[in-house]
Amino acid sequence: MTWLITGGAGYIGAHVARAMAQAGEAAVVLDDLSSGIAGRLPEGVPLVHGSVGDREALDRVLAEHRVTGVVHLAAAKQVAESVEQPLRYYRENVHGLTVLLEAVVAAGVPRFLFSSSAAVYGVPELDPIPESAPCVPINPYGETKLAGEWLVRAAGRAYGLRTACLRYFNVAGAERPELADTGVFNIVPMFFDRITRGEEPRIFGDDYPTPDGTCIRDYIHVSDLADAHLTVARRLAERGEPGDLTVNIGRGAGVSVRELAALVGEVTGVPVRPVVEPRRPGDAARAVASVDLIAAELGWSAKRGVREMVESAWAGWLLRHPEAARQDG
Repeated sequence: MTWLITGGAGYIGAHVARAMAQAGEAAVVLDDLSSGIAGRLPEGVPLVHGSVGDREALDRVLAEHRVTGVVHLAAAKQVAESVEQPLRYYRENVHGLTVLLEAVVAAGVPRFLFSSSAAVYGVPELDPIPESAPCVPINPYGETKLAGEWLVRAAGRAYGLRTACLRYFNVAGAERPELADTGVFNIVPMFFDRITRGEEPRIFGDDYPTPDGTCIRDYIHVSDLADAHLTVARRLAERGEPGDLTVNIGRGAGVSVRELAALVGEVTGVPVRPVVEPRRPGDAARAVASVDLIAAELGWSAKRGVREMVESAWAGWLLRHPEAARQDG
């Protein structure tokens, strides 16, 4: 088999490409490098510079590399940006997926794994959140991920594809420092950024109905997430009949924002005294995955803890921001 990994030079994609290469799975990456970095890819995994919206490029890569399965990660993924630019998000995340699926069907590729998001749940009322929970996204990013799931499943039913949708929760950490997240959009690098600039991290709301008043979230190490992609991809390869598997990817354990801030202080050696600011609209008090389904279906569970996520993310941050070391200790 050969897997096409779209967005495979990105933060998550490069970890998936590395996990597949280490497991002996043949893979090729398609990435427009708008946020991906070619140097992240492991040796032996070819990179095709292109977009999922380019049908000619898709037809070419699927044929030339004899692709037999697709792992689709390429997407715009910033919540706040999606509110400001909904047309772009629907174009890239839904139209791009449509073009990709058209090429997949035309090429006779029978397996399709879609990287979705816990954002499809919106503000969930269930705790922990099972895959059967109502999906009521509250921003265009979450809407496009839910629409993507619908489209993938519909294509699977119509054209006999074996499909899977992975709803992952809050991703952090890095397998190696050079593979770390380069953006400052997720909470851990946001904390690092404030520390590096000599500012205190911010907490949005401390009056939630939780033990310390701050929001509780489920964090997953990016290497565990990559391993989950590999595990699900192999299940798709083994399965003989068409069908869909939709699963949460998380640890099934919650960590509060205040607890995470304290852990960041321990790891960096910088005393952290978070500044409390007003709540952000739409933030749920608690969002933790139910991970029973993937354990039952695939025997998979996360192996790495939150400290390992923060420590590995800090090592990656220091590689790109050596000035932060002066704050350390």
